[in-house]
Amino acid sequence: MKKRLLLAMLLLVLWAGCATMGTTSERAVIKAKDKVAPALVHIRPVKEVYASGKREEVQVVGSGFIISPDGYVVTNEHVAGESKSVHCVLYTKDEVEAQVVGGDPYTDIAVLKLKTPPKNLPHVTLGQSSKLVAGQTVLALGSPHGLARSVSMGIVSVTDRYLEDRGDEMVSPFNNWIQTDAAINPGNSGGPLVNLKGEVIGINTRILSGAENVGFAIPIDIAKEVIDQLIKNGHMTRSWIGESLQPMRVKSEDPAAKGVVIADVATLSPGYEAGLRPGDIMLSVDGIPTNARFEEDLPPVRKLIADLPVGKEVAVRILRDGKEQDIKVATAERSLLRGDQVEFPEWAFTAVDVTDNIARRAQLASRKGILVTGVQVGGIAANARLINGDIILTVDGAEVQNLASFKKTYQLLLESKKPLVMLEVKRGALSRFVLIKQEAGEPAASAVPEPGPVQVEGGSKNVQ
Repeated sequence: MKKRLLLAMLLLVLWAGCATMGTTSERAVIKAKDKVAPALVHIRPVKEVYASGKREEVQVVGSGFIISPDGYVVTNEHVAGESKSVHCVLYTKDEVEAQVVGGDPYTDIAVLKLKTPPKNLPHVTLGQSSKLVAGQTVLALGSPHGLARSVSMGIVSVTDRYLEDRGDEMVSPFNNWIQTDAAINPGNSGGPLVNLKGEVIGINTRILSGAENVGFAIPIDIAKEVIDQLIKNGHMTRSWIGESLQPMRVKSEDPAAKGVVIADVATLSPGYEAGLRPGDIMLSVDGIPTNARFEEDLPPVRKLIADLPVGKEVAVRILRDGKEQDIKVATAERSLLRGDQVEFPEWAFTAVDVTDNIARRAQLASRKGILVTGVQVGGIAANARLINGDIILTVDGAEVQNLASFKKTYQLLLESKKPLVMLEVKRGALSRFVLIKQEAGEPAASAVPEPGPVQVEGGSKNVQ
């Protein structure tokens, strides 16, 4: 009898303990949600989209969160970048127009500013992603598939996930990712990842295509620096020496081997001009060691170089043919990941400035020229057999310096109504001439359509 009584009492204690734990956990989740949710923002940008040689306006949907009482909002660059206008729906369901303060494609972060913020505007507390541990409970807030004010819960799966590059597009050069199984869907992009203290420790950004509940967030420690610079300057300034890096494991099986492998050096870069070459082992930059045994060790090395003052001469210590040597390199400013696109409606094509990446891929001797990004079927450019990917180098023998200079030349040609214009273009490894016939009459497909149907942002940022 006594044994049964003791067993019953033990079961009662265990049940009470489990019930208390469940209640405590539930209360912690609700408390964390309540702390952040009032600062949650449902974002509806109208973005400029360039496709098939023309500009269109499309409304998309994303998420964001307020970081200050005066109305600064953080979101993803792929949500709000290149937006003609942005409307933010606050947690109170008030709709406020916002302007894009700045965006950074390299980290996929953008900052907005509410034009007429309400008084007593709630804002989040930014935590420290460096203190995260795998297994920690987190909440993902945002507008999945346009469903505003949504909350999902999960854990931190990995604190420093490295995502492989995709062809010529680098997923993220300067940071690793927080991987979480908290449900993140298209539309969650730009929303906060929150710990149980109610602190924002990440920005929900990407999902793994074809998988369930494998999402990725930008660590807030990386985001803080970018946010501050965007608010202060409207853009990020970074240094560049032309390097492409690989981890040491691709060259040495010795786990004690130090350094990072220089896989490639852009021919137009200060590093190449100073003497850096593919195959060199970079040991230090400006006296700071550069060690990367695995892929997840690469972002801090890239960031070390990017954080150097532009124009500063630094000593890059390398190992070449078994001998160490110092090479002096003066850093240059890293170009934009992508340039602004422009539509040329009368000729019916779109183009963009040549960036360092484009020049390197096309093996150009300089960044002069413009890259054709789209051509309308049946337009003047298409009839001249100009195609997507062509790089326009000259117009009637005059060198094209950049997109701005081409715009001026183009406008003069339109006004002059010159019937024939000769373009020199680079297509792959070959150069050829394209004869533009400026026809009289109506311009081809120059009208800008009304904003199209709403698209939920985030799908374009899937990781394959």
